[in-house]
Amino acid sequence: MPSSSPASRAAWTMLLVLISGFALSQAFRTAAGIMAPPLQQAFGLTPQQLGLFAGAFHFAFGALQLFMGMGIDVYGVRRTVLAVFPLAIVGALVTASADSYAVLLLGQALTGIGCAPAFLVCTVFIARSFPAGRYASINGAALGIGSVGLLLTGTPLAWVIEAWGWRSGYVALASCAALAWLAILLLVREELPATAGGRPDVLGALRGYGELFRLPHTLGIIGLAVFTYASFISLRGLWLGPVLIDRYGFSLVETGNVAIAVSVLGMVGPPLFGRLDPGDRTRRRWIIGFTIACAVIFALMALRVPAAVEVGLSLAIGIVSGYMVMQYADVRAAYPSHMTGRAMAVFTMAMFLGVALMQWLTGLAASAATVLGVETYTAVFGAIAGFLLLGTALYRFLPGPRAVSAETAQSTP
Repeated sequence: MPSSSPASRAAWTMLLVLISGFALSQAFRTAAGIMAPPLQQAFGLTPQQLGLFAGAFHFAFGALQLFMGMGIDVYGVRRTVLAVFPLAIVGALVTASADSYAVLLLGQALTGIGCAPAFLVCTVFIARSFPAGRYASINGAALGIGSVGLLLTGTPLAWVIEAWGWRSGYVALASCAALAWLAILLLVREELPATAGGRPDVLGALRGYGELFRLPHTLGIIGLAVFTYASFISLRGLWLGPVLIDRYGFSLVETGNVAIAVSVLGMVGPPLFGRLDPGDRTRRRWIIGFTIACAVIFALMALRVPAAVEVGLSLAIGIVSGYMVMQYADVRAAYPSHMTGRAMAVFTMAMFLGVALMQWLTGLAASAATVLGVETYTAVFGAIAGFLLLGTALYRFLPGPRAVSAETAQSTP
């Protein structure tokens, strides 16, 4: 629970305002699912074009993470999000007014760029404004609260589309984003952390990425980040529906009900595991253990188990995946304060580019399964389990943060 001191109340107020931007980012990220049928009807889009339309957001979002981290370290949380988030509003309006597929892609790309700092600013603000020992629990709460945006693109957005059309859906999202931007402008204040060498300039921040990758534990952290969040999104956003419909004969409504349940558990998991965070001394062992547990669950899903068991395993992934919030705390503890923004940016970039990579690789696994005579979802979920074990091995056997020297921790970017 937040402290009752005025400083703590102010910090929580500003964090909740920043989370409103993250919630809109979550909504924009998942809007393509509910928008797909009307867009396909309006523009005659093929499934491949719909996939590229949805992916344009994630590629733009992931590719800009390094620059967002640099901006946060140089200019601060408030100025970075105020400068960039308006592109999300512009992108949504461009999409709403689109008269061609190319304009649809442009709108999605602009929205992805605009949303690029949305959660990153929350993680850095928490690191700078709250005690280090509470980082995991507060960050978990932020993830859970911000995931309300996933629910906005369910029934509420569908109702808007049915009543006024898909263009009105994007106008509604743009309006909400504008309100979030205005709230950040009016309510968020920030004092940049003091460092021994002063704030870095742009070139210094760019050189700081070289410093980041020279630290021996960075590769292990990235190696795991590529596969963990991607495993959850690959299930929830790509394979959950097909496996329930193709393997078990579920209807679309029944599949949607399971998807909602998985999403709700995905919202509950991060704050739960944030409160359970064991601290710096044993956190890495917990992360390894829960990643292996997720791999085991996916391995069981690869088997042709009864439908109720498959649903139960999917729900288990929804809740257990909340442990991934501990990875943010691991990053927070692994780098000196002047590198926090860039470290979080690299971590976030790895997660979202990992989503694209895993979805592509599991698609290849599904295609290969057809040729080899293996059941499609046995190959898909078996591949996800293998990727999680690979990430675990990289995280476990590559150097850990203890390799960071005091001299490195005190260096300037």
